[in-house]
Amino acid sequence: MLETILAIKKQEIETIYLPEQAQVTKQSFYHSLKQSPYAAGLIAEVKKASPSKGIIRDDFNHVMVGRQYSDAGVQAISVLTDQHFFQGHRDFLTDIKKSVNVPVMRKDFIIDPVQVAESQLIGADAILLIGEAMEASKLHELYSQAYEAGLEVLVEVHSEETLEGLLKEFTPEMVGINNRNLHTFETSLEQTRRMAELVPKESLLVSESGIFTHDDMKQVASYGAEAVLVGESLMRQDNIKQAVGKLMNGVNV
Repeated sequence: MLETILAIKKQEIETIYLPEQAQVTKQSFYHSLKQSPYAAGLIAEVKKASPSKGIIRDDFNHVMVGRQYSDAGVQAISVLTDQHFFQGHRDFLTDIKKSVNVPVMRKDFIIDPVQVAESQLIGADAILLIGEAMEASKLHELYSQAYEAGLEVLVEVHSEETLEGLLKEFTPEMVGINNRNLHTFETSLEQTRRMAELVPKESLLVSESGIFTHDDMKQVASYGAEAVLVGESLMRQDNIKQAVGKLMNGVNV
């Protein structure tokens, strides 16, 4: 699946046109997660669909979802902007960023400098870079470009081999452990446990995928995760704001 997505993404990059600069106020993704009062900071994801699950939310309204997340007290919001596989759009991020008071990350398959420039222009505070999507040296180049442009970067990895290769190049400010194998789409929270000891102490550790309950959040926090990224389980709830409260506090609010 990852190879298929990247092949399509390379075709899309050839047709990217850069938009005008969105007029938004920048916020630190990293510091917001660090200041979380909960077991782990919450990055709540705006996600309409996925290749494996299809449509996740029928009554999808990206701005409404973003506002509910923000009102519920999440530390940050992740917005899927991939169109072909996730039915997202870059305008979703701009719209949400203008409607909330928390930092917003662009989640996409970013593999080219033009996508980094595009992310800055549409108003993102941070971007996701996927270790399994490119060589470590290429990722480091995009990482450096992002910080020069005023963007922060969450570097996502799944395997020990990918992380070790990246750490030979540089130490990311934030490392996300994807509990879902992007080749098979199998998911296990044990991946965070196995990988946590390899993550440098100075890197903020984020656990991604497979987190559905407050107990799941506490479990990965016990492994060393300072933040979690949750999308599907929240997007499927009728009352998103209440679902966020239950995830963070363990009780209905």
